[in-house]
Amino acid sequence: MKEMKLKEREQWSSKLDFLLSVIGFCVGLGNVWRFPYLCYKNGGGAFLIPYCVCALLGGLPMFFLEVGIGQFMSEGGISVWKMSPLFQGIGFAAIVVCNWLNVYYIVIIAWALYYFIFSFQAELPWTTCDNWWNTEACVSFAGVANHSLIHELKANNITPKDSVVEFWDNRVLQITDGVDVLGTMVWPLFGTLLFSWVCTYFAIWKGVKVTGKIMYFTATFPYVMLTALLVRGATLPGAAEGIRFYLEPKWEKILDYQVWNDAGTQVFYSYAVALGGMVALGSYNKFNNNFMKQCAILCACNSGTSLFAGFGIFSILGFMSYQLELPMEEVAEAGPGLAFIAYPKAMASMPLAPLWSALFFCMILMVGLDSQFVQVESVITAIVDLFPDFLRVGRRREVLVGFVCLFDFAIGCTMVTQGGMYVFQIFDSYSASGIILLSICFFECIVIAWVYGAKRFSDNVMMMLGHAVNPFFMICWRFITPLLTFSMVIFAMVFHTPLTYNKTYVYPVWAQALGWLLVVGSLTWIPGYALYKFFQYPGTFREKWIASTRPILKAHHLRPQDWQDNPELQYKKTLTMDPLTETA
Repeated sequence: MKEMKLKEREQWSSKLDFLLSVIGFCVGLGNVWRFPYLCYKNGGGAFLIPYCVCALLGGLPMFFLEVGIGQFMSEGGISVWKMSPLFQGIGFAAIVVCNWLNVYYIVIIAWALYYFIFSFQAELPWTTCDNWWNTEACVSFAGVANHSLIHELKANNITPKDSVVEFWDNRVLQITDGVDVLGTMVWPLFGTLLFSWVCTYFAIWKGVKVTGKIMYFTATFPYVMLTALLVRGATLPGAAEGIRFYLEPKWEKILDYQVWNDAGTQVFYSYAVALGGMVALGSYNKFNNNFMKQCAILCACNSGTSLFAGFGIFSILGFMSYQLELPMEEVAEAGPGLAFIAYPKAMASMPLAPLWSALFFCMILMVGLDSQFVQVESVITAIVDLFPDFLRVGRRREVLVGFVCLFDFAIGCTMVTQGGMYVFQIFDSYSASGIILLSICFFECIVIAWVYGAKRFSDNVMMMLGHAVNPFFMICWRFITPLLTFSMVIFAMVFHTPLTYNKTYVYPVWAQALGWLLVVGSLTWIPGYALYKFFQYPGTFREKWIASTRPILKAHHLRPQDWQDNPELQYKKTLTMDPLTETA
């Protein structure tokens, strides 16, 4: 039988490939879709203060940490924890979370594709009220506010509803009254979801060298469209009121734990930490790549994009408030669909509206797809690095990619039914945000700073870059970031409120229990794997602990003096081999 050749592990073709891939991954829908609706939900400017604090003390240190350990170990999100094998469950938990994110994140792309297709009409369908999906509450605006109709509706105790909102609820989602009634499949969304998964498969099946080239376009084009949106939004009546709402803090909300919880969650979500993705991207860097300089640029770019997108969104919300004669807090639903209300509204008010709409939703597709590509690549990388001898042979990697895409697509089909938005929000609220991300970040800091050793990791960075880690990061990894994340987890559990949709529909107990199962199903990997690994080793408790936390490193990870001068490290083998398997 012909022996099949084992493929070598890939690396980025250039530093720019890495930069653009990270921008494509962590600068995405979390910035232009999730950040604005969380900011709107939490009182505009009141959200920005805790967001900046959490970004500085939590997001930035975690971003540096994950890219650093990935580059040092050249391993994916699971096998990177050879740095402390007892805690490899952190990697499993992160990859499970990343895969759940893949399931629902691509549904947003399917929505955007749906709008993109509908943009190729002489008149955008969400600008009129004479369609089959419209109700008597519908109000359409042909460039000016229809004040007489609004007053007539209010006189009859009917809350006016923008035609853009009705298109979203009644045409796109065809939404039911609750999660108990999923209804039938929304076949147009099923088709756009299937197409999105096919694009994802063919974008990543050949590995990161191909994925990196795709990012040259998908990571840069969105900034052109966001600028155009802001310029147009700022010229509309009422825009100043929207931007004031965005920037002016409501100080009474600063002490609300939910605002801090949402801010911290958004930081870790948009920085794409605790998902294994940044570890995977860092692992394709060359060993001596200056990742710290790159990380500083990327973090500034990430938060800057969120703040920049917020100006565009809130200028449009101010315009809608002006037209509907409603307070800013009531002008739209502060939910996952906010971007699919504000953005289409902006496009409809532009000259050559169909053209701008098509370009804009093409941008949303680019933003979403490049993040999706890297997220799926992260899962694939982690699995392949677990079984390299088997999966780096022949076309087995391509088969694995196909299986993962098909599995995630099957679950995602529940989110393109008529009640799919309720399922989507369960995943968005529980599977890849909140308690899960904060808990994983907490354990990562504790393990690297206190088990592997912050000083040892600082030495590792010195080996790669030739200079030590900034003391700020050492303090954050040891004390500040673990304390911040742990406190937020405790507050989130103690003050947890029932999940709602649009502030009116309260999810039934069984649906919320399903959400908590997603939380438990991910986090159980950490203690579960630790117990499994710990009792594999023979000896006393102390001997088990030493053996199970001993790093499994490669020869180039150690300085010669580390094992020549230290009597406890006389043999390089003691740090490079696993005593259970005798393999590195």
